[in-house]
Amino acid sequence: MPKRDPHDVLGVPRDASQATIKAAWRRLAREHHPDLATESPAAAQAATRRMAEINRAYEQLRSPKAEAGAAAGSGRRATWPPRERPSRPVTGRVDTSATFRPRNTTTGPRPARSVPPPYREDRLRREPLRASQPNGPLSRGRQRGFRPPEPPALQDAMDRIIEFGKFHGHTLGQIATFEPTYIDWLARTISRDPDLVAAARVIEAELATRAEARAEARAARSRGG
Repeated sequence: MPKRDPHDVLGVPRDASQATIKAAWRRLAREHHPDLATESPAAAQAATRRMAEINRAYEQLRSPKAEAGAAAGSGRRATWPPRERPSRPVTGRVDTSATFRPRNTTTGPRPARSVPPPYREDRLRREPLRASQPNGPLSRGRQRGFRPPEPPALQDAMDRIIEFGKFHGHTLGQIATFEPTYIDWLARTISRDPDLVAAARVIEAELATRAEARAEARAARSRGG
């Protein structure tokens, strides 16, 4: 089906202004919008085609001066309807099948002798793999010549002063009286100060012994009562 002249589609004269063309397009868009055709699917499809024709005509007539100026500058006579601009394909097909090579093959000519395996036999005779040793005080105890710090006396551990954290300036004995869980955290978390860890573990053991003694005393009182 040949395309109609856009002026005939919009119902405007050949010398119509841009304002007239825009007003005609708005009027026709309100009359033939597909959302208004609710009688049947066939009517909606016809309205869609009609609306597409109206929009295409409006796009062709909205800037005729620019097309006429381009035609005049090139020395060609303006034609109607305007010719479609040549376009280039967005995608292209590239054949890469010639570059495919199986895995572990060379790109050059095959040598006369066979290619050696990627791993030599002497590399496979090494000792079996094993898991890495953990870092920190646990692995230091396995080093040759390393001596873990001797556990301090209970009073010396109580007098040890904390120089960091929220209890900066307090002794371990003071911390054990109002927040003993912090002592457990020091004994299980700190690794950069072995002496502090040893003192925290001594106090932790003392607190556990006291807790067991209190539990046994309560149990004895309950049995006696």
